[in-house]
Amino acid sequence: MESFIINLLNGLSWGMLLFLISLGLTTVFGVLGVLNFAHGSFFMLGAYLCMQVMHIVPSFWLGILIGPLSVAILGVLIERVLLRRTYGRDISFQLLLTFAILLILDDAVRIIWGPGYHVVEPPALLSGVFTLFTRTYPVYRLFLVVAGPLIGLSLWAFFQFSRWGKIIRAAAMDREMAEGIGIRVPLLFTAVFALGSWLAAMGGALAAPHQSLAPSMGERIIIESFIVVVSGGMGSFPGAFVGALILGLFESFGTVFLGSVQMAVPYILLAAVLIVRPHGFFGREV
Repeated sequence: MESFIINLLNGLSWGMLLFLISLGLTTVFGVLGVLNFAHGSFFMLGAYLCMQVMHIVPSFWLGILIGPLSVAILGVLIERVLLRRTYGRDISFQLLLTFAILLILDDAVRIIWGPGYHVVEPPALLSGVFTLFTRTYPVYRLFLVVAGPLIGLSLWAFFQFSRWGKIIRAAAMDREMAEGIGIRVPLLFTAVFALGSWLAAMGGALAAPHQSLAPSMGERIIIESFIVVVSGGMGSFPGAFVGALILGLFESFGTVFLGSVQMAVPYILLAAVLIVRPHGFFGREV
């Protein structure tokens, strides 16, 4: 029972990190129709910038404030200078462009911070452990289990009930009609891409005390995030949550019961979902 609960919590904590980055990915796709391969690099950059802020000012909370905000500003520049030129063109242009951005950002991190691993300590408030029967478990991982749904619920409420959220949804459904009633759609798209970049970087900043930092950390997370988004349904918030939860739990328990086969679990899950329900759990047929 102890091992079951520990693996359950591990799966939930990793699933919530996947949920955060998948939220940004599915938001950008749902509104802009852009599949952003550079999303994983934004996750990585958020973690590294959080670490850098903590080296200057020893405050994790300041790190998760400044790091994601800096990545969101970078997202604004990328959308306005580069990505905007690909709207209305074949999706291959977007994929090639965002993949090039991923390579550039990965190499930039290697040049600035080196190719080695880095470790970020959790804040003092969340650095302890609690006792579970005869075993201990980090408090910070429980924090992740709670933080993921809270951020996701806040974002869902923003899109459902706020004026700006309704405007974004209107522009996503019919761009021409939104422009016809006076909505500045290009500015709106920039703001949505910045929001998606911020969500990816926030996931990275929160992941910094959870795992070692390395230039390759964005590559794994973007693959699994695409699996989450496709499995849950492109553009679906509930789908991203369910997909992240299932994948996180499968990976946690797979490590125990499947050994090295666990590496294939995400791809097996994706294949099974696409066979049974090609549009994902909450996706709609178009």
